[in-house]
Amino acid sequence: MLELEDAVERILEKAPPPLPEEIPLNESYGRFLARTVYSVVDLPLFDNSAMDGYAARAEDIASAHAESPVRLSVIGRAPAGEVFPGQVSPGTCVRVFTGSALPMGANAVVMQEDTRAVGEHGKEVLVLSSVKPWENIRLKGEDLKAGQELAPAGVKLTPARLGLLAACGCARVTVGRQPVVGLLATGSELREPGQTLQPGQIYDSNRILLSTLVSEAGALPKVLSLVPDTFEDTRQALVNAFEACDVVVSSGGVSVGEMDFVKRAFEEKGGLLQFWKVAIKPGRPFVFGRAGGKMFFGLPGNPVSALVTFLLLVRPALLRWQGAREVQLRKQPGVLAEPLMNPGERRHFFRVNQDAEGRAYSAGLQASHILSSLAAANGLVDVPPRTTFPEGLEVKVLTWHG
Repeated sequence: MLELEDAVERILEKAPPPLPEEIPLNESYGRFLARTVYSVVDLPLFDNSAMDGYAARAEDIASAHAESPVRLSVIGRAPAGEVFPGQVSPGTCVRVFTGSALPMGANAVVMQEDTRAVGEHGKEVLVLSSVKPWENIRLKGEDLKAGQELAPAGVKLTPARLGLLAACGCARVTVGRQPVVGLLATGSELREPGQTLQPGQIYDSNRILLSTLVSEAGALPKVLSLVPDTFEDTRQALVNAFEACDVVVSSGGVSVGEMDFVKRAFEEKGGLLQFWKVAIKPGRPFVFGRAGGKMFFGLPGNPVSALVTFLLLVRPALLRWQGAREVQLRKQPGVLAEPLMNPGERRHFFRVNQDAEGRAYSAGLQASHILSSLAAANGLVDVPPRTTFPEGLEVKVLTWHG
């Protein structure tokens, strides 16, 4: 039985390198850059006003204050998007607005709140406060210089990163291709939600659970038909899934019962089993294999076990497939609001609910079939074997949303 870190390392070693594809920037949210992006412009592109007011020479108004204002002649205006054609000379100024290009000769902007228009048609202005040279001005290139790195390969394209790339004129980006992930659920007792149940039957919940997790990892889920518990049905389902998908994830049928056909069916269709069983709870029965360069993950059938094994073992592979730099779950600090006790021989990933203050509570009963505690959870806490974490202990909470 493999330790978790060993299992993840072996999986990531088998993940194929990302295949780059170029797409429009406005279609790239959530994707992972395959190539580093560099700016082709300075940001800001030119010296511009940080607010509405008057562009002037700081030396002309160095003595200005409310009791002794300085009078300036207004020689024109420069709306954002236009460039004033003249030059600011001693005793003059230009009306500017937020984002207006700084007129030649000016080296400061006076806020309009610190001025009072006078004279016919506002041809003059009284400046009521002094400004320092380059005050209220955004300088060319103070944010980024042309040629500077905007985003390195492997990072996720978040809204803020997209805004930065757009501001630098980037229209297309090269990202890692998204793998198509086929999702199978095995079990003759399973039925689609909404169907009429006969005695002994249950609704399948794993495929919709896993499909959302696949999407959150940036991959493309493909929900496949339910698979009855027969060897031939399982084998054929795997054959069809591998023909249509880059990665296949099944749930159920990976233990040692007489109705657990997944491992044998995978091997008989030509798959190479890499390992089986990982020393974690929930989720010890877990299959990883490869078939024709494609990856296969056999998850336990219990929903909690399926979620935990997906997050810890499948998600890193899907992210690496797309070229992501960071593939592990995010860890954020928390404080236990109640004890967590693990008397067992395997490390236990407890489902917890962490509130806005950082306090982490058990999400409920921790058995691997309890869906209510799974629905209430927003994080996991890794508790080592034969260990009790007391109330008040500072812990790392593993999160996967967003």
